[in-house]
Amino acid sequence: MELSPIDKAKFVAAKRAAEFVESGMRVGLGTGSTAAWLVRCLGERVREDGLRFRGVPTSARTAALARDVGIEVVSLDEARWLDLTIDGADEFDSDLNLIKGGGGAHLQEKIVATASDQMVVIADAAKEVEHLGAFPLPLEILPFGWQTTQALVEETLISMDVMGRQASLRMNTDRPFVTDEGNYILDLHLGRIGHARQLAMVLNQIPGVVENGLFIDICDKVVIGFGDGRVELRDINAGTVSSDRIEFVEDVNLFKDI
Repeated sequence: MELSPIDKAKFVAAKRAAEFVESGMRVGLGTGSTAAWLVRCLGERVREDGLRFRGVPTSARTAALARDVGIEVVSLDEARWLDLTIDGADEFDSDLNLIKGGGGAHLQEKIVATASDQMVVIADAAKEVEHLGAFPLPLEILPFGWQTTQALVEETLISMDVMGRQASLRMNTDRPFVTDEGNYILDLHLGRIGHARQLAMVLNQIPGVVENGLFIDICDKVVIGFGDGRVELRDINAGTVSSDRIEFVEDVNLFKDI
């Protein structure tokens, strides 16, 4: 099947990141469209290369896909600590700080990522921004008293270095979107975030807030995919940038179920 340039970009980033996984590892598996490509690429390595590792999914849908492609799935409690987590991002900046949670799984994603020796983000080039905040910032909140929590959040944003202050409840057609933990999500339409680290700390102090979608100093590497098959690997700790190209074959088994 013919993939769009953006899907090709996601695929080559996932394909490159899948090379980081070695037999015997415990690996956090992210959630979202780019992470789904990763799971498929890893499933291909399990089937064709005999790769054996244990995957810790960050959502019920990632767990289902991982099992479908033959990956051994365990819980974080069973794995205890992870060698690596690979996940997508909705935005990333030059310091590899992220906004995540567009798929509603940032709570589990953050727990898994911080329980790992390193986190690798896979993304298409459009996800890179000069300043975080154009993508709405997800905030997982308790359903109890959620309107009070929303009011407290909007009041708190007045003193923060952000452009916008609107918070909207994420909906699933005609009812609130519910996370795997049974919580709601507020999407904060901030436009631009001036001090992401401060904002993350302040938001998590508000009663009713479970976790925000800002990932600060968690990501170690980003693999950026391009529609022409190029990939760029940036390592924030080593301060290195390397480029590669992945040959793209349209008829690989990966695409047969998509």
